[in-house]
This record gives sequence, structure tokens and C-alpha cells, in this order.
Amino acid sequence: MYDIIIVGAGPAGLCAATYARRANKSVLILDKAAFGGQITYSPKVENYPAFESISGSELADHMVSQVLSQGADVEIENVTEVRDGDIKKVITEDGNEYECHAVILACGAKHRHLGIENEDKFIGDGISFCAVCDGAFYQNKTVALIGGGNSALQEAILLSETCKKVYVIQNLDFLTGEKRLEEILRKRGNVEIITGTVVDSIKDSEVFSGITILNTQSGEKKFLELDGMFVAIGLEPENGAFEALAELDSFGYFNSGEDCLTKTAGVFVAGDCRKKSVRQIATATADGAVAAISACRYIDSL
Repeated sequence: MYDIIIVGAGPAGLCAATYARRANKSVLILDKAAFGGQITYSPKVENYPAFESISGSELADHMVSQVLSQGADVEIENVTEVRDGDIKKVITEDGNEYECHAVILACGAKHRHLGIENEDKFIGDGISFCAVCDGAFYQNKTVALIGGGNSALQEAILLSETCKKVYVIQNLDFLTGEKRLEEILRKRGNVEIITGTVVDSIKDSEVFSGITILNTQSGEKKFLELDGMFVAIGLEPENGAFEALAELDSFGYFNSGEDCLTKTAGVFVAGDCRKKSVRQIATATADGAVAAISACRYIDSL
């Protein structure tokens, strides 16, 4: 029996555990994969307080060490269900059942992948999902940005300010982002927009060196020599198993505000799984702190 069970061990979940343990609450963190969340894919993090430069995996290690030293329990298990009640029950894929007074859902959101060979090989080492996080590493280099929505165009604009050349590759025959953003990009001399085209393959080499693109109408293929590639084709929240407890928006994110509350007493949400305009490590940890404090107050009121 725990005071708080946290589903998800990214920055939001780990920060929530730290705050909960400092409030002397017993805590169990459950995650189906390696702890750290999306930051483990980033080779360098230079926009998080206290560290001038640190790898994402190292930052995650620091966070995990902190919660372990404070006495939180951790288990690698996939949570498939949370049952509400005076005592909440958290069920895992392995058939284990854990009880608690409050639950914090910090499930995160995963970046959509292209789903092609060699992609996993270069993620974090040539392939990135965040220009804000990793764009500076490609100063005066040639990159491709895959995607054509608002987020993709904003990332491309950011990259164009420091990169030698930026290819924007969109599978549709037109960009779907705001015209204002498109106009900014088309005025940049170092940006080339390629529509009606998909990434056909990633060159298999020791280091990331380029991609082959395919025109979906003509069937023509072309190799682009690149130093890096940014994929911005959307995020996928994994919140479906908990929709009975917390309302979802049309995109599948928890429809919760900055207070991290849900429609179910004793159930809180935090991090990238929540509806929000900015998804960064700093905003995830902020959510974790808010959710943990709210959970502790809830438990104290019982």
C-alpha cells in the first residue's frame, strides 16, 4: 500500500516523486521502459537549469538517483488500468496489482516516428525531434526537417537561423502550417521546401550521413547528403487506458489545466501527456511539482 503511485518515469514523474517523498509520502513509480522519458534521446541538454551542458541520459540518471536516494520505489511494468475507489488499484500487464491513495499519471507523449529502417539506430545521434533542444549542434551544417505543420515550420525557421542549409520535406503537395510561417521560410535563402515527397530510406553507415527521398507522384528518388534530420510529424499520447478517470481532448491528451487536476478525486496528471502549448523538460518538471503537491494535499485531507 502506497500513498502515491506515479505512472511514468520521465521528468514529470520523477520530479513528482521527489516532491512527494520530501512530503514524507510513500511513492511507487511504474514505467514500462527505461526511466527518463524522451530526454534520454537527446545527446546534449543545454536549456535546463543548473547544467551548462549534459546529455539527456545523464540528466535522467541524476533524476532517478535523486528519487531513489529519497526512498521512492521503482518498477519497470506497463500499467494497463487504474481502478478508482477509496483505495485506488493500479493494474499492470504482468498481472500485478498495487494499491494507493492517489495516482499521478505522467505517461508522457512519444514522438511519431517515420517507421523506416535505420531510424532507431540514429535517434539521438543524427536524428532528433526537437530543434529547440538540439538545433545548436548543427550550426553551419545541412539538415532536413520532416513535416509541414505549424510545429514543423517553426522548427525549420529556428534551424534556418543557424544551419547552412535546411530541407523541409512534406508528404503532402502543400504545407499545412500557417501561411505566415510558410512565407517566412520561403524568404530564407538557405531553405528548400520539397512537397509531395517522403523519406524512402536512411543511409546505413557508421554515422548519420543522409537520406533518400521519394516523390510520391513521379516515383523519382533522390539522395540528400545531410548532417542531421529533424522529424516533426506530431506526438502520440498514450492515455487511452485512463480515459475513464481523466477527460481527453480531441488529440488524446489529458484535458487538464495548469492545476493538473482531473475529473476523478485523487487522480492527477503531469507532463507531456497533458494538454499544453509548450512541451519542454522545464514545463514537465513544473507539472510534476504541482501534481505532487496537489496529491499530498488530497491525501492529507482524507
